[in-house]
Amino acid sequence: MTTQFKAEIFQNQYLPQGTREVHAIMTVTAVGGEGVTATSMGNKMFGIICDISGSMGGNKIHAAKDAMVKIVNLLPEDTSFFIVTGASLAQLIFPLSKATPVNKEQAIAAIKKISAGGGTVISKWLFEALKQFEKMPNALRQALLLTDGENDDSDEKQLNDVLQGCEGVFQCDCRGVGTNWQVKQLQKISAKLLGTTDIIPNAAMIEADFRAILEKAMSKNVSDVALRLWTPQSAQVLYCKQVSPDLVDLSNRAKVVKTQVYDYPTGAWGKNESRDYHFCIQVQPGNIGDEMLAGRASLIYTTNGVETKVAEARILAIWTDDDAKSTKIDRTVAHYTGQAELAQSIQEGLEARDRGYVEVATAKLGKAVQLAHESGNEATAKLLRKVVEIEDAATGTVRIKRDVAKEDAMALETRSTKTTRIPKSDNK
Repeated sequence: MTTQFKAEIFQNQYLPQGTREVHAIMTVTAVGGEGVTATSMGNKMFGIICDISGSMGGNKIHAAKDAMVKIVNLLPEDTSFFIVTGASLAQLIFPLSKATPVNKEQAIAAIKKISAGGGTVISKWLFEALKQFEKMPNALRQALLLTDGENDDSDEKQLNDVLQGCEGVFQCDCRGVGTNWQVKQLQKISAKLLGTTDIIPNAAMIEADFRAILEKAMSKNVSDVALRLWTPQSAQVLYCKQVSPDLVDLSNRAKVVKTQVYDYPTGAWGKNESRDYHFCIQVQPGNIGDEMLAGRASLIYTTNGVETKVAEARILAIWTDDDAKSTKIDRTVAHYTGQAELAQSIQEGLEARDRGYVEVATAKLGKAVQLAHESGNEATAKLLRKVVEIEDAATGTVRIKRDVAKEDAMALETRSTKTTRIPKSDNK
């Protein structure tokens, strides 16, 4: 199987005299048909990491076990998999094996013996998974982590250390079942490991979510792709962010390749996948009429130590005294700037609400409603309506609801980083 990558840049390259910041959105699409081909690398590897602490007892552990049985049965035979259960300690209940009928039967037998008990120390779970993933360095490596509670406070330093070791080895989607877990704790893990975090409001929904994660993981066919950004001498990258389908700040993840060349991790890709990235580059301002190449962005993957470039786009800067040119706002850049502000407004609004700062919460969540309305982000608008009474979406006039289900507030917080794309008809 092969994947073709294409890249396109959206920006207003015309800058007024004295301007130093260059903004650009790079859309990367992996499709079939014509293009530069990237070939699949290695086999696929899927790891299941399941919380079996005491709080998982009852319906949760039964639903989790049923869901694990279902996805084990769905694994393609050429996929390698393993299962780690975690509480105060981690246990490898089924070691890395091919998903043959015999191995699936043995894994299911191990799953059926699981019982809940103990605390929650996630660093130990991830470390046990890491040892399995390191056995197949050339595979497409994906983990699924399910928990229902807060990580032990004493685990923070160890978790940070383990995440450093896991970074770049495997990707991990995190799911919290119920409402007694901390959104920021799981988002910290998924952000570091280029995955997603979401809420599963009740145990009956675990199986459907597991299936979706497995289906997405099995669709990947190009591993460990990096976004490489070159900038000219004296230029500085102020930030690099993925802005679609989720907001992920990659700025602190840069790996120095050589002077003025940085690699940002993007993880694995599948066919028919599209992502957008926002670059902000600070350059030395030019004189009127000067033109410069402010940056060159490309996608790189490495197989057996050999780098292959699969897409490239140029970021330009032209200084002008023509106000009509320099004041024109690129719709795509403006759209994603608004989506980032939307996510920030939600997070700050919910934090103010939790602290009892009603006026601040009303202002922040009202701004979020307005931004969601302007950008057409109906999914986020729907979540906001469960937390606030909207009087006028266009102006952001809202009232904080007195009685809000905890799962609704957590869903809004968890999904606040999901963005909507600008309609193609507006993308001019």
